[in-house]
Amino acid sequence: MSKIRIATVWLDGCSGCHMSFLDMDERLLAVADKIDLVYSPLVDAKVFPENVDLTIVEGAVSNEDDLHKIKLVRSRTKLLMALGDCAVTSNVPGMRNYFSRDQLLRRAYVENAATNQGIPTQVIPALLPKSRPIHEYVKVDIFLPGCPPHADTIFAAVAALLEGRMPELEVRFG
Repeated sequence: MSKIRIATVWLDGCSGCHMSFLDMDERLLAVADKIDLVYSPLVDAKVFPENVDLTIVEGAVSNEDDLHKIKLVRSRTKLLMALGDCAVTSNVPGMRNYFSRDQLLRRAYVENAATNQGIPTQVIPALLPKSRPIHEYVKVDIFLPGCPPHADTIFAAVAALLEGRMPELEVRFG
C-alpha cells in the first residue's frame, strides 16, 4: 500500500498549531509508517510538491507571499485542512485589519524601531489590505478550529483521514 502524501504549511501565525501537531508525541510514530511528509517547516523541502493528498495549513493570508503560496498549495492538493483559528477566521493576524497598511508599517518600522528607522521596500513581502482566513481565497475541505487545536483533536482528524473517512469535529473557537 502506498503512503499518504502529507504537507504542512505555515502562513501568518505564531506556529502554535505546528507545536500542537508535534504534541501528538508518540502518536506521531503510529502514523509515521502510513505517511510521507513531503513538505513542512518541520522538514527541509524548499519547493511545494505536486500530488499532495493532504495539506494542513496554519495561519492567515496576510501578504503577497501567503496568497501565492495558498493558491499553489490548493492547486497541488487533494484535501486541504485549515488548522487553527488563524487559518479558519484570521484570528490574531486579523487584529491588524483595523489599521491601514501604512499605519502598520510606520508603527513597526519607524515608531518602534530604535535603529534603522524606515519602512523596508525590499525583502519583506507586500502586505495585503487585510489579513483573511484561507477559505476566502481557496476551497477548504476541513476546518479544525482552536488556538491552537489540541493535539488529541489533530490526531483524531489525521487518523480519520488516514482511514479514508472525514473527521467528525466539534466546533470550538479559542
